[in-house]
Formats: sequence, C-alpha cells, structure tokens
Amino acid sequence: MGQQKSKISPKDLNELVNHTDFTEQEIQQWFKSFKRDCPSGILSLKEFEKLYKDFFPNGDAKSFAEHAFRTFDANGDGTIDFREFMCALSVTSRGTFEDKLNWAYNMYDQDKDGHVTKKEMLEIMKAIYKMVGKEKLEEVITDGLSPEQRVDRMFNIMDNDGDHQITLEEFKQAANKDPKLVMLLQVGSNGSVS
Repeated sequence: MGQQKSKISPKDLNELVNHTDFTEQEIQQWFKSFKRDCPSGILSLKEFEKLYKDFFPNGDAKSFAEHAFRTFDANGDGTIDFREFMCALSVTSRGTFEDKLNWAYNMYDQDKDGHVTKKEMLEIMKAIYKMVGKEKLEEVITDGLSPEQRVDRMFNIMDNDGDHQITLEEFKQAANKDPKLVMLLQVGSNGSVS
C-alpha cells in the first residue's frame, strides 16, 4: 500500500478551480482539513452526521444530514469524496441564488423523478425542524406554523397547476416571489439558519 496523499494533485486542483468558486489556496486548505478529518479520503454518512451535529448541537441533525448527504453524494456510491464535497460546498456557500435553489430542489426531490411531492417536502421540513428547533426557526420565520402547515402553505404557493407535485420551474418561481420561503429553503444547506 502506498502512502496517503497529503497534497492534492495539480490535475485535481485545476479541475476544482474550474468547477467551483474557490481559489487554489482555498482548495488546498480545504484538502488539508479534509484529509486530516477523513484520512481515508472519503466522508461516510456517520462522519457527515457528526459535522451537522457540530453545527446544530441543540437539535437532532441526523435526519437532515442523511438528506444533505444524499445530495452531496453526486455519484451515489454512499460516500463523499473531496471533489463531491468541494462542489457541493461551493454551491451551498458561494453559489448563485439559482444554484442554491437547484441544490435545494435536488434535496427535496428524494426519488429524483423531477417532481417534489408533499410527502417528500414534509420529510425534509420535519428534519429541518428537528435539526434547528422550532424556536430558532421562528427567529427567522415568525409565522408559528407546524411542519405540516408550512408544507401546505408552500404547496399552495408553488403548485401552480394543482397536480400535487412541484416541478423545478414552479419551485424557482415561488422562491423568487417569497423572501421568507427562500430563507426556509436555505436552512441547513450551508450549516446555518439563513
């Protein structure tokens, strides 16, 4: 067995510079941290859950972390490698408004069929409430709705054609109209409440 790489290869570094919003220096720093925390070079679901637990110590982040993990794991192999980590981090922390909406939509669309159902949205919403806590969430969105009420409200806003599912286009149109909705859609995607 060879020695673990402690530096990112020039080819991988160049590829990440071209596919993320991070500089070479930032990527090298992230790589060093990633290798320190994940010497194997991959992040497991358990390790990922721990990261979210560290961000949200007063809540239960397990369920939300599972959904975020699925979205970070671009190739679906059950792990997150450095490239997947950096690409997702770039979108969630520095991406455009549209990039973030696409990322959030992919999280909500759990079965990847191109539609978000009430059941899918409710599962994510309940996970957000458990992770953040209703009190903390109410600091950002002060309407006092339960997860079920919030999902009903979101569907009333988003489901333009009344087919009980949300397309990406409906999702984007609604998010562009309702600033509170945008804040909620971004909860948890970057380790914060807004």
